[in-house]
Amino acid sequence: MNGLPTAPTDEVRPRVAVSSCLIGELVRFNGGHSRDRFLSGELDPYVDWVPICPEMEIGLGAPRESLHLERSPEGPRLVATKSRTDHTARMTALAAERARTLDVDGYVFKAKSPSCGIHGVPIYAGEMAADRRNRGLFAARIMDAHPLLPVEDEGRLHDPLLRETFVERIFAHARLRAFLESDWGPRELIEFHTRHKMQLLAHDPVAYNTAGRAVALAGVLTRRELATRYGHAFRTAFSHKASIGRNVNALQHCAGMIADSLDPARRADLDKVITSYQEGRVALSVPTALLLHDARGEGKEYVRDQTYFAPYPEELRLRNHVPA
Repeated sequence: MNGLPTAPTDEVRPRVAVSSCLIGELVRFNGGHSRDRFLSGELDPYVDWVPICPEMEIGLGAPRESLHLERSPEGPRLVATKSRTDHTARMTALAAERARTLDVDGYVFKAKSPSCGIHGVPIYAGEMAADRRNRGLFAARIMDAHPLLPVEDEGRLHDPLLRETFVERIFAHARLRAFLESDWGPRELIEFHTRHKMQLLAHDPVAYNTAGRAVALAGVLTRRELATRYGHAFRTAFSHKASIGRNVNALQHCAGMIADSLDPARRADLDKVITSYQEGRVALSVPTALLLHDARGEGKEYVRDQTYFAPYPEELRLRNHVPA
């Protein structure tokens, strides 16, 4: 078995760490939750959640005293706002242990949390917020230890482009994980890479080339070396957003592969819809749907089987926004 399902997203379920409150667990400082409708609703059927609440894990309970970050010469301190209890050491130790054992395809953190925020967390000097550009103490350690891990907070996931980018990344990471956990060899790696070529190209042409060079060494490197080198290039590619220009490049590559099989009118239609996407008049779902239709109709398996056309379950409908 090569670890890659028949269709790009069949049976591939990303493992996603999540701040427990975002999927409805009663772990907030006030004893409540912050259930997010997208995470616990639309995305829930397609992922396996790994709930984490660092405050609960260091024994603070719920409800509990509120916390904030305070400035100190040694760096941010995680301090209880009323009792002044310093929880920095326990939270730092937990983050180090979690970072060491974390095995997930992505992480959704609670926005603005002094433990879990990934941006815009205030740090206090006395009673005044001195700086609002920080990360939470726990989240910062996780992100530093796993720089290529897809990470977002629930607030940013309300943005259609950021939501699509994150979901695409976690499914790509999940497919790579499933593949590397399988009984694969050079032939299977070539097949895996071939199906991801256009998706990689749309994200990062440099990393796309690096991944291709790794595949070319399939008969030279050891299996472990090959997995490390290819895996890093693959994850690096997906750490860059697929811009409109790079999507157009991938679309034109695919169009070129089927153009000879199309009559002039159908080629013109394909060119027109790609241009419409490039000019911000239609969503990406329009040219990809037409390309996939033509590839299927003309029996162009190379194009048809690209993960670029099915990066995640189509029921999520994440490519339907028109680019700004």
